[in-house]
Amino acid sequence: MFINKTAEGLNNVCGKNISKFRIELKISQRELADRMQLVGIDIDKNAIQRIECGKRFVTDIEIIAFAKVFDKTFEEILC
Repeated sequence: MFINKTAEGLNNVCGKNISKFRIELKISQRELADRMQLVGIDIDKNAIQRIECGKRFVTDIEIIAFAKVFDKTFEEILC
């Protein structure tokens, strides 16, 4: 049977990095959602919270946007 979660039971591998980068920028989850909307991703504060705690899957399009917002590479977002 295929399980679509990490070994820790999370729905994504990048949530911890997204949280770390957001905290480094000293911005709130709402501010991050606002910045994501500026690059064309319709996301709200609650979705950011769910991504950071691993409860929500993250699309490749969102990963590209997070990389733009944080000025990071895809690898830095994912690893």
